[in-house]
Order: sequence, then C-alpha cells, then structure tokens
Amino acid sequence: MIVKFKQMIEESNSIVFFGGAGVSTESGIPDFRSVDGLYNLKYKYPPEIILSHSFYKKYTSEFYDFYKDKMLYLEAVPNYAHIYLAKLEKEGKLTAIVTQNIDGLHTKAGNKNVIELHGSIYRNYCSKCGEFYNVRDILSHNIPTCNCGGIIKPDVVLYEEGLSDSVMNAAITAISNCDMLIVGGTSLAVYPAASFINFYKGNKLVVINKSTLNVNANLVIIDSIAETFKKLNK
Repeated sequence: MIVKFKQMIEESNSIVFFGGAGVSTESGIPDFRSVDGLYNLKYKYPPEIILSHSFYKKYTSEFYDFYKDKMLYLEAVPNYAHIYLAKLEKEGKLTAIVTQNIDGLHTKAGNKNVIELHGSIYRNYCSKCGEFYNVRDILSHNIPTCNCGGIIKPDVVLYEEGLSDSVMNAAITAISNCDMLIVGGTSLAVYPAASFINFYKGNKLVVINKSTLNVNANLVIIDSIAETFKKLNK
C-alpha cells in the first residue's frame, strides 16, 4: 500500500490534504471528544455543550476555564505528518491543506496555504471593537477583556456557529481542482466540513485513519498518519 501511495503522489501535481483531530493527537494534543475519567470529575457538561455559542454567552467564565485547560496546547510541535506535508508544498506538489484543527501546527511546520475551517487559537478579537489579540493575551485573566471593555473571543467556530463563507468556498475550490485528495486523521463526522470531500472529482482519493471509514476511496490505509508518511521516506 505504501508503494502505491508513493506512486500516486509522484504522479500528482496538485495534492490537497484534508485533515482532522487525528493529525494533532500524534503531537500530544488529545481529541476533546475522548472524555477521560479526570474530565468527568472536573466538568459538569460534555465538551460539545461547553464549546457552544450559547454556553459561551451564558457561562463565559466556565467556557474559558475549559478552553484554556483543554484547547490550548501552545508547546505542541508538528509531527512527521505536518513536516512531510510542508515538504510536499515546498516541492510544488501540495496546493492546499484543509484542516478542521485549530492548533496552528500546519503553519508551524511551514505550510503557507492552510485553510482553517474552524479557525485558530492564535487569532483572538475583541467582540466589541474588533481589536486583535494573540493567544498569550487571553491567558492572564479568567475572562479576557479588551481595553475598551469588550470580551476577547477566540477566532474559533463554536457549536451553533456557522463556518465562514469565504473559508468554505476556498476549501471547496481547492478540493474541486486538485488531482489527488488525501484524507487523514478524521472520522468525517463533523458537518458541513466532512461533506467537502464530495467535491473531489478525481480518481486518487486516499484515506489514512486508524479506523475504517465509510468512504469510497481509491486507497485506504488503516494506520497512524505520522507513521504512514514516515514510511514514504524509507
């Protein structure tokens, strides 16, 4: 399978990578849906409730307690998957990354054209005046507040919020125009993002995941995504 995967990459000129949480877990960032016992003792609500727009508005302090505790992994570094994808872009093979992750690791690895469907922890804006703040600015107070008195909100898409039209259009355009689509580290359970792969028109759809997905792919690799990319160099 690795030989076939490598050959498909060599024969492609415009690759798009579509990734999810499984790409980041290999950099030590847990999937927040994987609720452990410690989480159950500490939080009264499931992550999907806490990370909703209505919860953010109504229980802002509790939202930030969870967000800072479970969503910010500022010391995380890119793993081999991120590094290999950056290499493909430098070689002119990879045209875009479409990611559901908000951790900024693809950018840290060196990728330039990263379409962040759900935003980024590194962008934060005052909800009143629009002033920009970096991620370190929101760590100093329980509820981060702008000089104007407005609450600083992370530029991440919460449950009950819609994706940006411009971001969705960029993702759909990239996927529609690529000659190879690699889908990795995602359960394809979050919509509308998961539906974007339906815009791929080619015959080189590769799925890399630790569990089987119900996708009609040309090549399926059931394995760690970082290990899969590492094997390409052997």
